[in-house]
Amino acid sequence: MRRTVTQLADGRELICFDDTEPYVSGGAARNLHDARDLPPVTATSELRLDPLTGEWVTFAAHRMDRTFLPSAADCPLCPTRPGGPPTEIPADYDVVVFENRFPSLTPGGDAAPTIDDEPLWPRRPAGGRCEVVAFTSDHDARFADLPVSRARTVIDVLADRTAELSASAGVRQVFCFENRGTEIGVTLEHPHGQIYAYPFLPPRSQVLLDRARAHRAATGRSLQRDVLDAERRAGSRVVAAGAHWTAYVPAAARWPVEVHVAPHRDVPDLAALTDDERDELALMYRDVLGRVDRFFDGRDRVPYVAAWHQAPVGDGREHGRLFAQVFSVRRAVDKLKYLAGSESAMGAWISDTTPERIAARLREVAE
Repeated sequence: MRRTVTQLADGRELICFDDTEPYVSGGAARNLHDARDLPPVTATSELRLDPLTGEWVTFAAHRMDRTFLPSAADCPLCPTRPGGPPTEIPADYDVVVFENRFPSLTPGGDAAPTIDDEPLWPRRPAGGRCEVVAFTSDHDARFADLPVSRARTVIDVLADRTAELSASAGVRQVFCFENRGTEIGVTLEHPHGQIYAYPFLPPRSQVLLDRARAHRAATGRSLQRDVLDAERRAGSRVVAAGAHWTAYVPAAARWPVEVHVAPHRDVPDLAALTDDERDELALMYRDVLGRVDRFFDGRDRVPYVAAWHQAPVGDGREHGRLFAQVFSVRRAVDKLKYLAGSESAMGAWISDTTPERIAARLREVAE
């Protein structure tokens, strides 16, 4: 894999990762010059603390004007074509990463320490970084259909960004994820993911950390490792298993389609994976996403979120353990799982199926 760093016309960083010839060997170079006339990105965000929950809420008002479901001809993640409109990516590419033009988290800013001078309402700049990861220049591709070699490149890219962003000042959590489908809320249909480098520990990560810390104090063991071992022993919810990874539906799965992919070895994040682990993950991850698409009738692209949970940076890192969570809001071919009163207001989840049925169906649709 060849890594080339450049800048877009407005100063945002763009990193090109080549895995095909003649580019990967350096026999040729991409023309990554961005000829657009763009002003510098000046957006700022802020964090406000909810005193009732202790959770930080991000406010990024500039995102109201972000690009929303453009046609394929105007897709900003497709490479710029001769005679076509200029896009975010000046040339054809294998995998690229660039700073989001409409980021939720932004460096800088000088927000006052409180709102209305009330100590109940602390606030601070939403420092951090938001990146876009374009998996392929093919607008119509699915991750599940990428060549295994490209899936492996994407894993290496996410590992690269995890390592670099984790070393950045002020970063507490690096979160890699893919949103797919308008039902999820995507604004671009080109196959891509995102990376958030949070300056705080998000609520779900905080809960996982607190539970893992308590389990370690009580038993001396890793909670996530114990869960994985228990799922492997039971076997009833295991979807796929290899030498280094197991995919399973968790015993308390919330979503109508949900599967976790976990390494057998205790590792904190993607950057810590060995070559063998990355090779097998490229196969299993594609397999899992393909099964999700076939879960209902196989005629449509099932909307999903694919989220990589990684150990936090700094305090509590020893209690974190890498795993992927893939889930869908679809509960039938023509029905969605809505988060209504109990889930949205009270956080009390009600499932319309069982984890065992989900697992059985995911095994049934294996290729």
